[in-house]
Order: sequence, then C-alpha cells, then structure tokens
Amino acid sequence: MNPTEKALWFVESHLPDAISLDDVAASSGVSRFHVTRAFGAATGRSVMGYMRARRLSEAARQLAGGARDILAVALEAGYGSHEAFTRAFREQFGTTPELVRAQGSTQTLDLVEPILMDSSLLTTLESPRFETSRPFLIAGLGERYSCETSAGIPMLWQRFGPYIGNIPGEVPGVFYGVCVNGDDAGNFDYVAGVEVSDFSDLPKEFYRVRVPAQKYAVFAHREHISTIRRTVNTIWNKWLPASGHEIADSPEFERYGPEFDPDTGNGGLEIWVPVKG
Repeated sequence: MNPTEKALWFVESHLPDAISLDDVAASSGVSRFHVTRAFGAATGRSVMGYMRARRLSEAARQLAGGARDILAVALEAGYGSHEAFTRAFREQFGTTPELVRAQGSTQTLDLVEPILMDSSLLTTLESPRFETSRPFLIAGLGERYSCETSAGIPMLWQRFGPYIGNIPGEVPGVFYGVCVNGDDAGNFDYVAGVEVSDFSDLPKEFYRVRVPAQKYAVFAHREHISTIRRTVNTIWNKWLPASGHEIADSPEFERYGPEFDPDTGNGGLEIWVPVKG
C-alpha cells in the first residue's frame, strides 16, 4: 500500500476516534508534509478535510435516519458542542442538522463517500536525475490554493502572461511554477514566475521566492500539461516512498523550458522535488 492508501484505510477505520495528522502520518510511514502532499496529489483533497467531510457525511445519514439526540451525533463526529457541529455541518452541506433530521433524507446533500484509489492516476516514471541547484530568485504572480481549489492555477498563468518580457531583471526563456508555504491543511502558495537578477523595481503585487542551493530529484513530464497530476501523484505515492529519500524543506517547482508551448500545453516540463542528502 502506498502512503495515500494507508492514510485512507486508517481514516476510514478510525472515523469515530480523535485522530490527528500525526497519527495518519505515522500510519502511513511518512512525514506529515509527505502524507499531506501525497494525499492531495492522489485525491484532490486534504487529509483532515477528507476526514471531516466523511464524519459529517456519516452524521448526516444518522440524522436522516431519525437520530433523536443531535448532540450525541455531534460528539460521535468529533465535535464538542452542538454549536460547533452545526457550524461545520452548515459549511459542509449548506443546511442544518435539524433540517436534515426533519426531512429524513440526504438526497439534497453532497455526501462524501469513501475514496477508492484509481490506478489510472499512476504512471511510469523515467528515472530522475539528481541535481544541486544554484541559489536563484523567482518573481511572479502568486495565490494561496488548497487541494480543492488548485484547478484555478491555469488562470493564474493567464494573468501572468502579459507581464512576461516586461519584468525588471528578467532572465528570459524559462518559466517556473513554484509551490511554497505548504501547511497541514493542504494549503500552499503557488507562484507563476520567472528568474530575476534581483528583487528591486518589481511590481508591488509580485511574489518573491528565494530558491537556495539544494539537492533535487528532477523528473521529466513529457506528456500534455493536463496529465501532470498523474506524474506528481506517482512521485509522491510510488517513487518517493520506495526511493529511501526524504523530502527537504525547500521550494518544489515546475520548470518550463523553451520547448514548452503555453498555447497548446505540449512540449514537456520538469518537476523538481527537493530531497535531503
């Protein structure tokens, strides 16, 4: 079983229990950051967000089935009060526990069912090369994303397009998509940018990222850009756990060279994953 499969099994078998991300990571045999990144790549969800949605979905079924005590359902779902449960329930489903119980149905709710892993989300990787990056600077437009909202990244690239060729200190010909500041909830900053010689005179809305000298495993993605999730998922759920390497605390980035055609999404790119050692 890969880290995501182990995490799914652990979450589903401990839904009523007070488990933490540390518990899930321990069950998966990898770090908190690794399981968060691997789970997001494989499922499009954060680990703890999935667990919360699954608990609330099961709670909704109990309520629709006529559960008499909403507080008991709330406690079983991991909430310490009726108010906290109602707030989370409304955020998840757009309605209240009382209304679901009164209606006796979950048909209008978008319940989250147990995830079954899809083997089509894995691919065959070329062996990576290992390279120690020189320190360099990246500047561009950035946004905070979650696993669930990362589909908006192509729009960020569209917004960045008009700046290309007009950025002070720009190093032409190569573009970078950088992931930084990831957290336990699966949120991260993504920056669409270029290398620059320094950070002076940049547009005030630009993000600035310093990439230190760091050892990287570099993976080629030669297919259309739309299939990049399969490569990322395979790196985190198959290659990295089997490689013996540990992830390092440095920016992870996509490198788009002159061969990449942004109009068609063809031409290939590289995925640089920071590793210790």
